[in-house]
Amino acid sequence: MELKDKELAENAGLLEYLEGFITPRRKELIEKVLAGRTRHLTIALEDVWHSPNASAAIRSCECFGLQDMYVIENNARFKANTRVVQGSAKWINLQRFNEEKKNNTESCFKHLRQNGYAIAATTLRKEKYTPLNEIPLNQKLAVCFGCEESGLSDFAHEQADYFIQLPMYGFTESFNISVSVALVLQTLCQRLRQGDTSINLTEEEKAELRIKWIQNSVKNSSLLIKRYLKEH
Repeated sequence: MELKDKELAENAGLLEYLEGFITPRRKELIEKVLAGRTRHLTIALEDVWHSPNASAAIRSCECFGLQDMYVIENNARFKANTRVVQGSAKWINLQRFNEEKKNNTESCFKHLRQNGYAIAATTLRKEKYTPLNEIPLNQKLAVCFGCEESGLSDFAHEQADYFIQLPMYGFTESFNISVSVALVLQTLCQRLRQGDTSINLTEEEKAELRIKWIQNSVKNSSLLIKRYLKEH
């Protein structure tokens, strides 16, 4: 018998059983990270193929407390570099949109809007952009980044609610993606955590992540779960 994440989260006996295989310090860390996790802010990468940069973006998301990250693969496949990610990918939800012969940007944006997100597009074009410290954060926000060579697609620009540009004062025209993600998240996360908007996960969301993270912290957790379910 196999249970879904939600069913696992609601199984108090299983949770207690698995907690017996982690240290009190690990349990305390999981609760601390859960308290700071948010889905109020997320990022989406469109056709970002350069593995080190894409992987660094995952790491930045996790470090800044974002739970979800979206990957759009129309013309390029997203590949994570394990040495750069350093295990951070197992603590966040990476959602990929990569159906063949389909506008995956449109599919991703539709999903984001259905879940209450406004969309901000990073751009180097001569668009009327909004400074990072003025981007509204009362609504959930998804910030989209394109590949370094061509930036975001025309469709992404057409659909964006806001445009973001990072100030630069040198000869080089743009930061690389990993740096851009980190700079944007630093400013927006600081504003969110200092503001009055409620950005925390629900107790149900925390419960599902708690059981998932404990599984990730325990060696051979799938075998332990099977043993528990068989005995109970």
